[in-house]
Amino acid sequence: MPEWRKDPILEKWVVIATERGKRPSDFKVPKEEKKGYECPLCEHHEAETPPEVLSYRERETESNRPGWWVRVVSNKFPALKIEGNSEIRKQGPYQLMDGVGAHEVVVETPDHRKSLENLNEYQVREVIRAWRDRSLDLRHDTRFKYIQIFKNFGSVAGASLDHPHSQIIATPMVPAYAFEKMGGLTKHARLTGNCILCDIIQNERQDPQRVVVESQQFISMTPFASRSPFETWIIPREHQADYGHIREDQVGDLAYVLRSTLKKISAALDQPPYNMVIVTAPVNYFSLDLAHFHWHIEIMPRLTTAAGFELGTGFYINPTPPEMAAAELREAVPEYDETFKNNIEVVEKYV
Repeated sequence: MPEWRKDPILEKWVVIATERGKRPSDFKVPKEEKKGYECPLCEHHEAETPPEVLSYRERETESNRPGWWVRVVSNKFPALKIEGNSEIRKQGPYQLMDGVGAHEVVVETPDHRKSLENLNEYQVREVIRAWRDRSLDLRHDTRFKYIQIFKNFGSVAGASLDHPHSQIIATPMVPAYAFEKMGGLTKHARLTGNCILCDIIQNERQDPQRVVVESQQFISMTPFASRSPFETWIIPREHQADYGHIREDQVGDLAYVLRSTLKKISAALDQPPYNMVIVTAPVNYFSLDLAHFHWHIEIMPRLTTAAGFELGTGFYINPTPPEMAAAELREAVPEYDETFKNNIEVVEKYV
């Protein structure tokens, strides 16, 4: 029988259409083949991008030259720019400001053919470090109040280039979604004295039917009120508000869980398009109490399209119960495989 389920953080209702019970084979997502040509993000094409703002590279190689394994550049066609004034202006009943912000591209590997889940563990760690390092640097500009790290994989999910990359956009205001999360987390903490995500982790570990991957420091799971099929969250088991404060001992653990989760999604759904976002606490917003925030990663495969009911009501219909989705993902690939071990040759070459 179908169920209404309430998101415990946002307090929004979702329809879990249990009678539809769609499995991976029921979703017909066009297969996207990576093009074989080189692109502006490939190694030896550094002159085709704006200058790098960060790179991890071989010793004694020059900036904006070959020899890197992770590279961050400003977006050549940015949605927002550093230049401008962040003061709000009024225009009749409207408000506006200059398009102030920052828009960067994280090139995750020199290898055009790879995807994030197919990189070795060391390379995934380096991508996670690059996200952290850029988050810490961008917040030095006190005009920025939120730093959104995200990844679009596949053209259906909004990716315009095949080359493995993610993006970072810093904005002069906190997005509504982050404010809603903050409100839900704070409300629960004031009512119960606990963090709702910490409570969720404890509950899921006791009844692991929605757990996909678990490690010492992170848990990957399909949310109880998943908005879409195979939506998956990765949550630090330790209460931590700001992704930018992720410790070095957490980086390797997150690399394992993130890569393993993406491998399972790819194997179960035949490498579907997806969006991935890091939901984290605002920055440079000293009037807010951020102690109750708990950062996490949300991964949303693009398997369905919002239609009239969703657009008219704001209620999502999910045809795949999260318990079924988690079971399919757990069985998709082994939770650990030999190829995920540190690539010693890479480590010795680059470190």
